[in-house]
Amino acid sequence: MSKSKAYPNQHLKMLYLSKIFIEQTDEEHQITTTEITKMLAHYGVSAERKALYRDINDLIEFGMDIIITKSNKNSYYLGSREFELPELKLLADAVCSAKFLTEKKSNQLLEKIESLAGVHQGSLIGRQIYVADRVKSINEQIYINVDAIHNAIDQKKQISFRYFDYGIDKRPVYREGTRVASPYSLIWCDEKYYLVAYYLKYPDDLTNFRVDRMSDIKILDDDILVSPEKFNVSEYMNSTFSMFSGDVINAELKFHKSLINPVLDRFGMGAAIKRLDEENFVVKAPIKATGPFFGWLFQFGSKASIHKPTELKEQYKYMLKSVFENENTEE
Repeated sequence: MSKSKAYPNQHLKMLYLSKIFIEQTDEEHQITTTEITKMLAHYGVSAERKALYRDINDLIEFGMDIIITKSNKNSYYLGSREFELPELKLLADAVCSAKFLTEKKSNQLLEKIESLAGVHQGSLIGRQIYVADRVKSINEQIYINVDAIHNAIDQKKQISFRYFDYGIDKRPVYREGTRVASPYSLIWCDEKYYLVAYYLKYPDDLTNFRVDRMSDIKILDDDILVSPEKFNVSEYMNSTFSMFSGDVINAELKFHKSLINPVLDRFGMGAAIKRLDEENFVVKAPIKATGPFFGWLFQFGSKASIHKPTELKEQYKYMLKSVFENENTEE
C-alpha cells in the first residue's frame, strides 16, 4: 500500500495540526510530539519527528501562541486564544440569559462558544451555565428576523412585516394588516431584542417593535422616510425606562445624595447633576413619562421626587392616587 493511500489527508497536515492545538491543549493539558503523531494518524496524516518540529515552528511564525515546555520529552500547548475563558463565560451567560433566544438556539450557540475554549476548558463553561427553566422566546424565526433587519438598516430601506401578540393559549394572535416601517437600530434592552423604527402611524415619535413578535419580514425597494442621522442610540436609551412609546420630557429630578449610584447607573456618567443643598441633588435628563419611569422613581420612596416640570409632577400624583383608589375599591 502506498503512503498516499495509507494517509489520505496528508495535504491537510497543517490544518489538522492547528486543530489539535486549538481543541486539545491548554496549560493544564500539554501534549508531546509522540501524542501529536498519534492524533494526526487518527486524521489520516503521517508526521515524522523532524518535520513535526518544523511544522510547529511554522505555526508559531504564523502567529499561534504555542508554548514549548522543555524537558527530556518536550511538551506543547496553546498559550492564548482569540477569546480567553472568562470572556467566553461572559458570552455564554449573555446567550443563556437572552430572553429573545429560544432554548434550542441558546443551546446551539452555547456549544459553539464551548468549542472556542477547547474540549477541556469548554466543559467548564457547560457545567457552570444553565439554559433550562429560564424564561425564553418560543419564536424560532428570531435569527432570520435579526438578519433581515440588519440588511435593511445597512441598505437604508423600509421593511414590511406582520406583528403578533400571544393569546391566553400561548398561540400567536396576529394584529390586523401588514406593517411598514423605516428601521433605525436594533437594541437589546431588558434581555429582549427591539427594533427602533419610524412608523407612519405614530409620525411624531419613534416606535419600538419586539423582534421575536415579528414575522414575514420583507425588505422593500423604498428608502427609509427619515434620515438615521437624526437618531442617536445613546440619547434614546438614556431617556427610555422601557421600550414602550411615550413623549420625551426634559425633566429635573430631585434625589437624596445616597442615591447617586442608581442615578448614574440610570443616566450615565455624562448626566447633568447639580447640588441642591447639603442633602440633595438635581439631575436634568430627557425622560419618557411612562409607567416604568414612575415605577423606577417610586422605588426610592421619599428620597426621590420630580422637581420640574409641574405637569410631570401632577401626572405622577394622579398615577399614585389612581393606584391607591383602586386598591381601596377592590373587595
